[in-house]
Amino acid sequence: MNIVKEIFAECRADHPAVITPQEAISYGELAARVEEHVPRLAAVSAPRIGLDCPDGITHIVLALAILKAGKCLVPLAQELSLPERAAVVDQTHLGAILSGDGRISPAEQAQAPRFEEAAFDALNAAFIRFSSGTTGRSKGVVISHESLRDRVTAANRGLQIGSADRVVWVLPMAHHFAVSIMLYLRQGATTLLPESHMAKDLLSMARTHGATVLYGAPFHHALLAAESSGDPWPTLRLAVSTASALTESTAAAFQARYGVALTQGLGIIEVGMSCLNLVAAREKPTAVGRPLPDFEIETRQGEIWIQGPGMLDAYLNPWRTRDDILTDGWFHSGDLGHYDEEGDLHLDGRSGSVINVAGMKCFPEEVEAVLREHPGVKGARVLGRKHPRVGAIPVAEIIAVDPSKPPPISALVAHCRAALSAYKIPMDFQFVESISLTASGKIRRGEEVERKKN
Repeated sequence: MNIVKEIFAECRADHPAVITPQEAISYGELAARVEEHVPRLAAVSAPRIGLDCPDGITHIVLALAILKAGKCLVPLAQELSLPERAAVVDQTHLGAILSGDGRISPAEQAQAPRFEEAAFDALNAAFIRFSSGTTGRSKGVVISHESLRDRVTAANRGLQIGSADRVVWVLPMAHHFAVSIMLYLRQGATTLLPESHMAKDLLSMARTHGATVLYGAPFHHALLAAESSGDPWPTLRLAVSTASALTESTAAAFQARYGVALTQGLGIIEVGMSCLNLVAAREKPTAVGRPLPDFEIETRQGEIWIQGPGMLDAYLNPWRTRDDILTDGWFHSGDLGHYDEEGDLHLDGRSGSVINVAGMKCFPEEVEAVLREHPGVKGARVLGRKHPRVGAIPVAEIIAVDPSKPPPISALVAHCRAALSAYKIPMDFQFVESISLTASGKIRRGEEVERKKN
């Protein structure tokens, strides 16, 4: 099956699919724009095609064209540095890259893929998503057309999005397109793309077009809560918070401003959305709620395990299929949590080390590896520090090669900027004599970095 073919077979051709401040296109017009690119993409011999395109209608058109042509879509996020981009191209063994202007460029590889092409072809793969964009701990999550259909169907049993809904889009498409926008399109809803993520632009578009759903990160909700015009949003029925932990202060401010409780969900790229706080959002905004009807979620010694439809089909590097990854059909999420007496799930943190920065994931190991390449750095530890607007920011502890002459912070920033996306660059550097290690010699990560008082 091909999920894009299903979308256009079931939609109303005259119904608006995407609206921006500059234009509105119907499902029929969207299908026509997609079809313009399909023959060229189908003729590409490579099974995987990278998409290098900014957010917008063109991104949606080209992504759908790659999928309809029977190719696997590999998003190349705009913020990737050249080394990060090269790592994605290498790990996925891309054969071609489609740019925003419609050009198809070869992405020839010097070596054979690190996985069996026959095994990959057997999956009917639709997407490969790297949670960090490069190496780090990111394995490359492979999702088939069938799994994508199953997970958006399961998620919508909670979201209840239909053709009458108009959804304000605020998340980066390269990171969130696979489930969110595909869900909206499959349900025949309208996606609204504001001019910017400034609160006044979001609210203006929402009011102009009668937006009913907001799906974003706490960062966006905090901006909207602080919007000063006082203009109401009377058509808003559902505001979903995802990507990083929602704070009580942001939830309270948003609810006071718009009269709608923020509904936090548990979304994982390997699983999709399995849990949504539909029952107790007002009373317990920081909970992620209860499992959606098609899912089971257990806490085993404080760790969250999930079972349900639409699970990932494989990890790319090293290659592991779903049967190899799951334990008796259950996925070990790496999240820590507990159920309260009413049966609502609360997250208690991560057993891993990922830092969520405004809806994007930063792996400390990746940043540490870059820092250690600087000639003035002997050792490094990167941790997350809570931030009221973006959720968390990376900060670094550095052991200098020569403690009497540590490298300038500006030099460390420049060194990171050459290899990393901007959101992964530490926002604070501290020079320390030693770094806390576990008994086995690994970097200890359980605590936040405390800023040294001067």
